[in-house]
Amino acid sequence: MSRPRVQFMRRPGRLMLSAVAAFAVVQLAGCGKQAAPDAETTATLIQPVARLDLKVAKAAPGSRSGEEIYQSVCVSCHGTGVLGAPKTGDAAAWAPRIAQGFDTLTQNAINGIRGMPPRGGGADLTDIEVQRAVAHLANTAGGNFTEPPVGQ
Repeated sequence: MSRPRVQFMRRPGRLMLSAVAAFAVVQLAGCGKQAAPDAETTATLIQPVARLDLKVAKAAPGSRSGEEIYQSVCVSCHGTGVLGAPKTGDAAAWAPRIAQGFDTLTQNAINGIRGMPPRGGGADLTDIEVQRAVAHLANTAGGNFTEPPVGQ
């Protein structure tokens, strides 16, 4: 005895075609004129993931220590030896400079020397701040200069 087969079992492609057609009709029914988006919602959705606020922290002239000046101005050249600048802490490179004395080192830093621009490129530095930076930098290489106090 043979069993009668159900019509859709013989042709599974028809069942699949019917399902795809029904899905397409449902999807197309949703197409149409959409309402205008809310401006506030749109602005919220397109905001950047992260925000970066930059604030310039300007120190009052004369109030920076030698180390602060070194970190913000001098390290770019003296940290790596750019254009022949003596590297921070290199006693051999600094010895002849330290031997010239604090006043000579300070005047060279204020006026510029060889590849170093006046005030090391920090045009806003006061003479006292340059003295602090010179003392700090020379002392890292064996100098024994007294850094002028910040209150001066």
